[in-house]
Amino acid sequence: MSGESIKETVREEYAKAARRVTEQQGGSCCAQVAPAGNPITSNLYGDREKASLPAEAIAASLGCGNPTALAELKPGETVLDLGSGGGIDVILSARRVGPSGKAYGLDMTDEMLALARENQRKAGVQNVEFLKGEIEHIPLPDNSVDVIISNCVINLSSDKDRVLREAFRVLKRGGRFAVSDIVVRGAMPAEVKRMVELWAGCIAGALEESEYRSKLAAAGFDQIEVEPTRIYTAADAKGLFGDNKSIEAIVQKADGKFMSAFVRARKP
Repeated sequence: MSGESIKETVREEYAKAARRVTEQQGGSCCAQVAPAGNPITSNLYGDREKASLPAEAIAASLGCGNPTALAELKPGETVLDLGSGGGIDVILSARRVGPSGKAYGLDMTDEMLALARENQRKAGVQNVEFLKGEIEHIPLPDNSVDVIISNCVINLSSDKDRVLREAFRVLKRGGRFAVSDIVVRGAMPAEVKRMVELWAGCIAGALEESEYRSKLAAAGFDQIEVEPTRIYTAADAKGLFGDNKSIEAIVQKADGKFMSAFVRARKP
């Protein structure tokens, strides 16, 4: 599948997810695989956080982590969320940086942007701006943000090098890259990786941990850390795919082989 085909498929899947939320059906980009109990997208936010958010923002969350809780955001900072979806992490970030700070959300899907702006209105936060665009071409000037966050979106890009170079460009000197993403742990047989891609991203593949580190370094980042936040087991896979005997051997090979991780780096 070409990069442009991947992008259009991602766009359509996220548009469908936004429409499901708008129609009060819920769901995620992996709904066709696991309509309920998805171990990747479930139980990411605390009760206090969820209580402060519109129900639609929670329903539209398609992430694999909670980057706003781990990014150590400070009052007055400017934050950019790559692939902001229904806006949950943007709204949480806006509250953390306070009225003297700013939170941008970047998304390429009109339906998600409309949902996010409605969620912003319901949440009553003013220091937020949602931008239409692609994470490979960030529509912000050089050296303009303090922190970049993202929640299980970079793995969907077919040009991750470009995404990381763009992230580096828009960060201020000393700025922080602090994203949640799906990361592969060590070598993996091709048939397992194909299944993992279906499970973790629904569209595109996750990077192996050392490859993620090397791509960040090539973009110019230092102080690179990859911290596991959720390691997926064969039992998790069975929960998604059911007792499908034809893939049972593949499921066992995937045990512990990929994870949700918090990926940190800094622009020197």
